[in-house]
Amino acid sequence: MSEANRSAEPVAGPTIRVLIVDDQALFRRGLSVVLSATADIQVVGEAADGEEAVAKVEELMPDVVLMDVRMPRLGGIEATRHIHRLLPATKVLMLTVSDQEEDLYESVKAGASGYLLKEIGIEEVAETVRAVVQGHSPVSPSMTSKLLAEFNALSRRATERDETPPPGLTDREMQVLRLMAQSKSNKDIALALYISENTVKNHVRNILEKLHLHSRMEAVTYAWRKRILDPRELT
Repeated sequence: MSEANRSAEPVAGPTIRVLIVDDQALFRRGLSVVLSATADIQVVGEAADGEEAVAKVEELMPDVVLMDVRMPRLGGIEATRHIHRLLPATKVLMLTVSDQEEDLYESVKAGASGYLLKEIGIEEVAETVRAVVQGHSPVSPSMTSKLLAEFNALSRRATERDETPPPGLTDREMQVLRLMAQSKSNKDIALALYISENTVKNHVRNILEKLHLHSRMEAVTYAWRKRILDPRELT
């Protein structure tokens, strides 16, 4: 479990509405029972494939969707793309057995807010759901290690590192992007930079617009691939 997940605790406020999407009925039921036992999370529905998930999201408008990757009819990545287009405020958290880097990258590009392997303890899922709502982008440690290994390899092969901000990105927006890459929430970024959370939200929105991206995770991945951020900053 990442630091972001460990720090996420139940907070006073509206109940978090969750939709569970998985083609394994027994897994859906077990997850539903565990999440429903928490006071701040309400399971509003279940879906057995991506096509049903998109329909249920339109009907139920959940805050968070727990999404499997490999499913019949419509897979989780494509369903995430549809959901992000329909309801961008709904967070999609991938929960899967797939440890393929390609699935991670495609999920991020589709707009997923996190990527967890099913090796996570089922009782930890509630903490992760809260973390996503609080603005974190959790990724399973083993997947993070693969990301860092790839980016370190890129760094070693590079003759020089381009530290120039992308066109139009201000120094302040670069500071925000670096903190986003460290899985900092809007509140954490605001405290670190001595600015308000609303100002942070404006910076994040501007970063996504300027880079023509769709999610915080996609912005961070873009920064890694362009070597704007040093992988050592994420350790």
